[in-house]
Amino acid sequence: MSIPCRILVVDDEVGIREGCRRVLVPQGFDVDVAENGPMGLRQLREARYDVLLLDIMMPGMSGIEVLRQARQMDPDLICIIITGYATVELAVQAIREGAHDFIAKPFSADQLLQVVHRELERRALRREAERLRALEEEARELARAKAELQKLEAVEGRFMLTLVHILRAPVAVLQNTLQWIRKGYIPPEEQPEVLARAEARAGELLATLDDLLLLAHLKEGIGLSRVEVISLEEILEGVLAALRPRAERQGVALEVDVQDSPRVRANPDHIRALLIHLIDNAIRYTPSGGRVTVSLAVDRERGLAVGAVSDTGIGIPADEIPRIFEEFYRTEEGKRLQETGTGLGLPIVRQVVEMYGGTIEVESEVGRGSTFRFTLPLG
Repeated sequence: MSIPCRILVVDDEVGIREGCRRVLVPQGFDVDVAENGPMGLRQLREARYDVLLLDIMMPGMSGIEVLRQARQMDPDLICIIITGYATVELAVQAIREGAHDFIAKPFSADQLLQVVHRELERRALRREAERLRALEEEARELARAKAELQKLEAVEGRFMLTLVHILRAPVAVLQNTLQWIRKGYIPPEEQPEVLARAEARAGELLATLDDLLLLAHLKEGIGLSRVEVISLEEILEGVLAALRPRAERQGVALEVDVQDSPRVRANPDHIRALLIHLIDNAIRYTPSGGRVTVSLAVDRERGLAVGAVSDTGIGIPADEIPRIFEEFYRTEEGKRLQETGTGLGLPIVRQVVEMYGGTIEVESEVGRGSTFRFTLPLG
């Protein structure tokens, strides 16, 4: 059963009020009346109406003022002006204030019903048009969501294929090595060297799995409960102690420049991962005789800790820079120089700086080296 349409008649003439009631109630309308503007506004505040039939010329508060306040209370209210002074100026003013139509006194029952039904039909059409627009927008949103889902599924598929490819190689080496030893294909005197190579591949496999686990944790925000104020210089010292032997073996000089000992609020493990991957990459792709420089400073004006890792290595082609933060992506020159690598280091770096509201920027020139600059809010 449909809810009856509610109409409020505001007019200082009792004959108009009651005449409207007699015409409208038999048509199924629920009709209330008010004899002046303040009473009409009070009823509008207390109940919701579909149509306001409003006398424009009333003693005290004018119909225009009632119309203005009524439209503020309910922008969807249909306002029809009742007037014995139907001038063009009055019609323009009433329309400007939000009136939908007006009817001149005296009017017949048919005229009243015609105006009310016409405005109700117009409102129904407007609502239907709005509903259709909403449905169209919802359909567009669903189409966009479907397209994004398809992209995600494609990315997920490529991710899994890449992951299987990366993990399969060291596992295959380990399996082959064990089979050769078990079947006696490798003499005892050669086994230590073969086992050392197998151990190295196992280490690569574990490193890949560790990076995958860390990246997954970063994306899920796992570890944020361990946030504390930490010294970047202290974390850097531990990272350099671990990586310096590798740099020495490769013939790469490590230089450090720390100013003001910046402190940030973060999980120490996350910052350690950030520095390890940036510095390890710089060492990895810098030929013997090159140099890696790590700097830390404080930008007090912006409230930021600023870090940079520069190298004199192979550099990154300009067309490949936009992709270096993609998971598993490695440049062609990087793959030629270093056969092994997960392509997860820089995605981890970006995830860390973004998690803590920082930034990461890259400058690079092929054959001249690269500089990675990052910022983190001061703790």
